[in-house]
Amino acid sequence: MFGRKKDEPQSPVNVQPVEQASESPDGRKSGPTPKRSAQQANRQRPLVPTDRKAAKEAERQQRIEAQNRLRIANETGDERYLTPRDKGEQKRYTRNFIDARWMFGEFMMFIILAFLVVSLVFQKNLQVQMFVQLALWVVIALIILEAIFTSIVLKRRLVAKFGHMERGVRMYAAMRGMQFRKLRLPKPQVARGAKID
Repeated sequence: MFGRKKDEPQSPVNVQPVEQASESPDGRKSGPTPKRSAQQANRQRPLVPTDRKAAKEAERQQRIEAQNRLRIANETGDERYLTPRDKGEQKRYTRNFIDARWMFGEFMMFIILAFLVVSLVFQKNLQVQMFVQLALWVVIALIILEAIFTSIVLKRRLVAKFGHMERGVRMYAAMRGMQFRKLRLPKPQVARGAKID
């Protein structure tokens, strides 16, 4: 009724993309801003590289560089390139706390290997076999008790220093305590007996 007549042709709206002037570092206009289609075309990368050999070589170089960074980080304790499992203030404190102590658990593999050799040598002697089994259970119990005691002391230290204990730190400490010191990664950055504040 009050609107436009149905048979009246509508004039098409011709919308031209507005080109904005790009600015130079000193704030002056250096030329027209490229159209959106041109910007998108510049950003596009082919899904399949044209030179596969060069792309494969570049990927291999990136992988080697990442491995070298991780190796150096494991030797120096550089937080930037460590794996997510080892990153964080509490993880670093936990590593130093464990590495500064003598841990019975770190010799577990050698003890088990010795028990295995003894049990194979004295295979037919039932008394020796019973003694080896009993001694093995005693060693396992000592390692578990040491891990519990260490985690209690570590939790007190972490709560006093950081206000809380992050999830997973207790298991992280237990697993590191059961590794032989020279095989631990990241490598120990403190000497045995060092005071950890």
